[in-house]
Amino acid sequence: MDLTQKKCIPCEVGTKPFDKAGVVAMLKNVQGWAPGEDGRSIVKQFTFHNFIEAMDFANKVAPLAEREGHHPDLCISWGKVVVELSTHKIRGLSENDFILAAKIDQL
Repeated sequence: MDLTQKKCIPCEVGTKPFDKAGVVAMLKNVQGWAPGEDGRSIVKQFTFHNFIEAMDFANKVAPLAEREGHHPDLCISWGKVVVELSTHKIRGLSENDFILAAKIDQL
């Protein structure tokens, strides 16, 4: 499934998050992402040669997230950016998280 060709759409109230099996299935469509500690998010660490490169990457993620209307948590430090995706409205993971993960991987 090419998630990069999809667009994030707002979740409706009552939308159910993916269960564990659904998360495992969707993870096959993205590279290097793993479930977060609570199982309600996916996480990936991107590494860089220095702080400037890490900031440049974060600054590329920001407009992408804004266009998609789906916003990750970013933790920026020297030489790395940790990206965490979750659909807060449903307190878990939706297809939007995997769409944005796939698009972030293309940066």
